[in-house]
Amino acid sequence: MIFIYICLFIVGIVFGSFFNVVGLRLPKNESLISPRSHCVNCNHILDWYELIPVFSYLFLKGKCRKCKQKISIQYPLIEIITGILYCLSFSIFGFTIETILSIVLVSMVVITIISDCKYMVILDEVLLFTTLIFIIVFPITGGFSYLLHSLFRGGILFLIMLIVKMIGDKSFKQESLGWGDVKLTFIAGMLLGFKLGIIYIFLGAILALPYAIYSTIKKSEGMIPFGPFLAISMLIIYWNSSLFYQFINILLGV
Repeated sequence: MIFIYICLFIVGIVFGSFFNVVGLRLPKNESLISPRSHCVNCNHILDWYELIPVFSYLFLKGKCRKCKQKISIQYPLIEIITGILYCLSFSIFGFTIETILSIVLVSMVVITIISDCKYMVILDEVLLFTTLIFIIVFPITGGFSYLLHSLFRGGILFLIMLIVKMIGDKSFKQESLGWGDVKLTFIAGMLLGFKLGIIYIFLGAILALPYAIYSTIKKSEGMIPFGPFLAISMLIIYWNSSLFYQFINILLGV
């Protein structure tokens, strides 16, 4: 069992390194292949031993080998977090297909955090890939009818979020929610269903509230990236769906 966790962690940090590239390059319409990984300060092309996830950062003491400029802590941090979340996915679901769904969800969450925090963009390519994986897996877990119901619930939640966006845009006379946030909610509806999907929206708002207050007071910024908080909310609820169902039943007096 320990061997499985070690393997998952290694796979996670490798994918985490790739997710850094995806989240930082695709929003700028840059190729994932060219140019090769390089120092953003001096454009030094990194050798293979400078590209080993986490370990290269530690070996280089967080600095470029050529110009000695500090390397962003984001790179090893994202790699480690991805590795840990992959391991947690297996710890929660074990040898089931839900582990695959969880790993796909984790991957989407990580990339969304990177791209939305950096560029205020949630990548359509990532959302589409995640949706396609769910469309492939759902018939295996619950049959074709389960897939149709999931798509229907996703569509309903999408419409609810769209209405919220339209009301917010009209009320604040500016964009209140990004289209990426609305599209992300479609995936939440597919994965979580309608009831948990509503909780997902509220939990995302609660998670975002402290940062929104801090950003408004300290930085005088009205717009914040909402996608990362929605994505984290989706992951939390998916991992603890039974607990949240109990919470809903208590609220409804069931």
